[in-house]
Amino acid sequence: MSRKGISFTALIVAVAMLGLMVAGCSSTPSASDSKEIRIGANIEMTGSVANYGKSAFNGIQLAFKEVNAAGGVLGKQIKIIQADNKSEASEATNAMTKLITQDKVSLIMGPITSSNAIAALQVAQDNKIPVITPTGTNAKITVDNGKVRPYVFRSCFIDPFQGVVMANFATKTLNAKTAVIYIDNSSDYSKNLAESFEAQFVKNGGTVIGKEAFLQKDQDFKSTLTKIKALNPETIFIPAYYEEVGKIAKQAREMGISVPFIGTDGWDDPKIAEVAGAAALNNTFFSNHYSSQDTDPNIVKFVEAYKKEYGQEPNAFAALGYDAALMVVDSIKRANSAEPEKIREALEKVKDLQVVTGKITLDANHDPIKSGVVIEMKDGKQTFKEKINP
Repeated sequence: MSRKGISFTALIVAVAMLGLMVAGCSSTPSASDSKEIRIGANIEMTGSVANYGKSAFNGIQLAFKEVNAAGGVLGKQIKIIQADNKSEASEATNAMTKLITQDKVSLIMGPITSSNAIAALQVAQDNKIPVITPTGTNAKITVDNGKVRPYVFRSCFIDPFQGVVMANFATKTLNAKTAVIYIDNSSDYSKNLAESFEAQFVKNGGTVIGKEAFLQKDQDFKSTLTKIKALNPETIFIPAYYEEVGKIAKQAREMGISVPFIGTDGWDDPKIAEVAGAAALNNTFFSNHYSSQDTDPNIVKFVEAYKKEYGQEPNAFAALGYDAALMVVDSIKRANSAEPEKIREALEKVKDLQVVTGKITLDANHDPIKSGVVIEMKDGKQTFKEKINP
């Protein structure tokens, strides 16, 4: 064979090998895959808070299913890659690592709880992958030691926001001039909410005439309730969880304390009525992220779609998961890209985005500026009371 023939043969072999290499690379999915946009879901699907995780994931799935059915985003379908963090901080970190290094996702949704989110966020930060937690309310998720985490966002309001919402409700709706704050002294959640409530209540012209405290797992609250009754406040703010709140309401009503009790999303569990008794919860109110009974057309549409898909009423976790998914879709559209950095930049500019729970605009801390919802308990059942804009 001539030298010319050998060169031609070598060229053919080289081209063939290059083709195999290109084919091999293209078979591996990536964030910029031509057919799909890969979104990670670091979610509590099993473990102690699995009910929360499943609800949020249902909301996320529903939103992306609707978007895909309508043609997708940028002509591509969204693919959810799920990683169960088992409701544990260490597993949440492992799930974050897997989704980034193995699954090559463009963005990660979750974790659902604040502790799991805080534990896993640094992995995303180090790899420059944006993260949205639908329901992590701790202020430290987006701001660490006074510095905004550039790759972390959320679709829910933060804990202190609820204190402001309920202070406004107390002064403007209940027309309360005096209040007693009754906190769970073993909970940072409760303490932080008490601080924000007091500041706003005083700002609105109210007076906090007393402060009392209890601890988680306490059973008898009558001693402190006796002190509170003697102060004769116009309302009592109890930023705590349903177990203790239920017992407090029951014992307080038995003692003849009839003023309104107000609280926060820690009350949001059907068991509160079992603990307190339906009658004891009348004239009580708490803040939440949304109400399925709200007649807002966006909520009505969402509730109908969710019931059709899953056969049950969507709770706040489901609504916030759906909202977070809409934030992702909106940001990808505005970025005109599925590249993580461009999505991050677009997320920072979310403004007046219509979602289930209202219109979302992210502030400088990557936290939503949005309304809160007040739920009233009537005969043991939640009823939508009103929306409050702080």
